[in-house]
Amino acid sequence: MTEVIESRMAVIDAVLDRLLDGLLSLGRLLSPLYSLFVLLQLSALVVLLLLSLRVVCLLWSHAQFTRRLQCFSKPPTQNWLMGHLGEMRSTEEGLQAVDQMVRTYSHSCSWFLGPFYSLVRLFHPDYIKPLLLAPASITVKDELFYGFLRPWLGQSLLLSNGEDWSRRRRLLTPAFHFDILKNYVKIFNHSSDIMHFKWRRLVAEGESRQDMFSHISLMTLDSLLRCTFSYNSNCQESSSEYIAAIFELSTLVIERRGRILHHWDWLYWMSPEGQRFKQACNVVHRFTRTVVQERRAQLLHQGEPESHTDTTGGEEKRKRVADFIDLLLLSKDEEGHGLTDEEIKAEADTFMFGGHDTTASGISWVLYNLSQHQDYQDRCRAEVNDLLQDRETEDLDWEDLSSLPFTTMCIKESLRLHSPVSAVTRQYTKDITVPGGRVIPQGSICLVSIYGTHHNPEIWPDPDVYNPMRFDPENSKDRSSHAFIPFSSGPRNCIGQKFAMAELRVVVALTLRRFRLTPGGVEVRRLPQLVLRAEGGLWLTLETLDTPQD
Repeated sequence: MTEVIESRMAVIDAVLDRLLDGLLSLGRLLSPLYSLFVLLQLSALVVLLLLSLRVVCLLWSHAQFTRRLQCFSKPPTQNWLMGHLGEMRSTEEGLQAVDQMVRTYSHSCSWFLGPFYSLVRLFHPDYIKPLLLAPASITVKDELFYGFLRPWLGQSLLLSNGEDWSRRRRLLTPAFHFDILKNYVKIFNHSSDIMHFKWRRLVAEGESRQDMFSHISLMTLDSLLRCTFSYNSNCQESSSEYIAAIFELSTLVIERRGRILHHWDWLYWMSPEGQRFKQACNVVHRFTRTVVQERRAQLLHQGEPESHTDTTGGEEKRKRVADFIDLLLLSKDEEGHGLTDEEIKAEADTFMFGGHDTTASGISWVLYNLSQHQDYQDRCRAEVNDLLQDRETEDLDWEDLSSLPFTTMCIKESLRLHSPVSAVTRQYTKDITVPGGRVIPQGSICLVSIYGTHHNPEIWPDPDVYNPMRFDPENSKDRSSHAFIPFSSGPRNCIGQKFAMAELRVVVALTLRRFRLTPGGVEVRRLPQLVLRAEGGLWLTLETLDTPQD
């Protein structure tokens, strides 16, 4: 269907070109003044005709998708033309509307954003499984939800498709190997120490009530800058142009998504917000490009870093530990070709974008949920203290992370109840069949609701209750593999999920060892943006604890 629409649009454009050529030829035969007047009239007529043809194609496409999606239940609409436009809200009430939709339709429904976009919303494991497990060769990231990120993140792993995506995935996978992640745990410890030192100072000054998001976002950004660039930004204590640009871009993407007129590039780039986006992109790209170029030159002169150096003659040559940029610079495909500087820049920018906000959201909501359940918090703290008993330092090692089973259960239940990413979207180049013989036509946008799946009462009894025992191995063994998908699933799942889970365990464990957290005394209203936040911040009260070594 999409090929038919595109071919008709191409015909319209070709007709316009011919008409314009004819108008120019006619203008040369007439007097200059008269020809200008005639050309203006004819040009206006041609533009009007073109717009009319495009509207006809749009309405025809909308009618076709409406017909083919009749196999899915459709929630009530304003009217046939406007559909559900404006009903998808990024607010607490919007999430409550999703809860109601899941209770009403159980597994899926169709959704129409005016005549512009046709969606299928899915929120049951049996329905999302065939979509997420579909081959990457027929899976496409749609422009509606991901296109706004392209000027910032380029043709990176997150936004690429087809063979380009497959090649990038193969080249990036070694960067997330266990042996590499082990080195990052030291960084997680160090960044946590900095944040906790600041918290102790604030509590001593009488400022025990703090917004978790503001502190933890800076901490995860600090960790990522060290893991990605080996760069000590000191961002937890003072800001910088680069840090400010990262936050600016995230905010502008959210604002653009909510303004329908800004969905047209030519209009957005002329707006003040578009100009700010360009300026922030320039700052981020300039920083990343400089680091990549300097590091490539450094590798040429000094050789490979420690993780790529073999032991020779029984002696290991000591060099600095490889970071994310090093690993990308050294990666090679089957033909011996590596990534270009532009490709590495795009992947580094994507790692920074995808790694700090999502992990910060996850950590913040874990601490919030444990502040609401002191019994679970005490049990996690006891588990951490038992693990670190009789040690000279409080630093956690990679091997320690598997020795925190109850803390991990609490983290997973928080990721279910408050998933950092509420949904992912996909398009497919072929029709996809889901249970009940329903067919999702090629070109439809499939909105896989992570939030809806995690709150589906058919899968999760009492879905709004925080209960870590859901993830006890005995209680999980019969659960669908796609009932819990905080990092998506299938070939296009989150490549950094082990990185994220390692950082979550380290930060949560050390925080509970050093502080008791209690509610901040304000109503918490969820705010689903690029990641799940809280309106006005997520405020908790901190109480400093004396650790067994103190």
